[in-house]
Amino acid sequence: MSDSASEIGAFMAGFVIGGLVGAATALILAPQSGEETRAQIATRSLELRDASAHQYEVARTRVYDTTGQVQEQARIVLDEGRSKMSSALEKDKAAAASAQEDNAAHDMDIAGEDAAS
Repeated sequence: MSDSASEIGAFMAGFVIGGLVGAATALILAPQSGEETRAQIATRSLELRDASAHQYEVARTRVYDTTGQVQEQARIVLDEGRSKMSSALEKDKAAAASAQEDNAAHDMDIAGEDAAS
């Protein structure tokens, strides 16, 4: 999950830096008046803001989905572990009960032999 987050972060950083470099290059190379340049900067900054907001939403959705998947997988593993633990506990209880019955029967046999002697 951390690899995915770092990939998204790297993509976002590249996206923003690329946009800024492109905007700066366009401003330097374009022969326009100051007013036209300011209008272009405002337009481009709004476009970048919208694109960044969209990429943020995409990344947030991916993280949310991934988190949900990890939680579901953890829940499945926990349920399987509980099931195995319950099964083992039941087997241990049955074995303990059987051992107690065997010991009780053995004790009765010994008591019966002592009384007969």
